[in-house]
Amino acid sequence: MKVLVACEYSGIVRDAFLAKGHDAISCDILDTESPGPHYKGNVLDIIGDGWDLMIAFPPCTYLTHAGIGHFNVERYGQKAIKRMKLREDGKDFFMTLYLAPIQKICIENPVGFINQFITPSQIIHPYYFGDSNLKRTCLWLKGLPQLNHFRHNDLFNQKTHTNRPEPAYVHERKPGKHYKGGEVKKRYFVDTMKGSHEDRAHQRAKTFPGIANAMADQWG
Repeated sequence: MKVLVACEYSGIVRDAFLAKGHDAISCDILDTESPGPHYKGNVLDIIGDGWDLMIAFPPCTYLTHAGIGHFNVERYGQKAIKRMKLREDGKDFFMTLYLAPIQKICIENPVGFINQFITPSQIIHPYYFGDSNLKRTCLWLKGLPQLNHFRHNDLFNQKTHTNRPEPAYVHERKPGKHYKGGEVKKRYFVDTMKGSHEDRAHQRAKTFPGIANAMADQWG
C-alpha cells in the first residue's frame, strides 16, 4: 500500500508502516529525525500523487483549546486578532487535508477549534495502546475503521469493560502555595515537560509508538 504520513518529522508512523512492508513516506517542512523516505516541503506538492492512505498531523498550535484564552481581543488586542487569523488558516489547511482525493484518510489533532465543525470519529489516549501516558487525541477518519485498542491491551476485558489499564502519572501535586485545590492533582507528561514553548510543542507533536503500531497493524 502507498502511504503518505503528512506533517510528520519524527518518522514514527512512517517507520511503523515500513516495518509492515508498505511503501510509506513522511512529509514535513522539517527534516526527518529518523532516516527513511521523507519529502521535505509542502505536503500539498505531493498530495495528489496517487496515495492509498494518508495519515496527517496538521499543526495544532492555533487549533487546540489549550491556548484559547489568548484569543481574547479585549485583553490581547492585535495579538489576539492575529491569532484568530492564524487559527482560520489552520482550519483551512485541516480541511484541505480532510477533502484530499485519497480514499483512506486519518487526520489527528487534539480537542479544539475543529470540533466545532466536524465531530471526530474517535477519541483515544496513548495508554489505550500500551504507552502509559494520558494525551486526549481526536481522529477524523474517512474510509477507515476506528482503531481497536482491545487488540493491544491484554488486560482489558471487552465483555465486562473491567481491568482497563490506567495512565501513569509523573507525580502528584499537593495543595500548597501555588496549588490551593483541596485534592491532590495528578500531573501527566504533558503537564511536566521541560524546555521552551517550541521544544515542548515539538515533543508533544510526536506520535506514541503504540498508536503508530496500531495504525500500521489495523489499517495496513
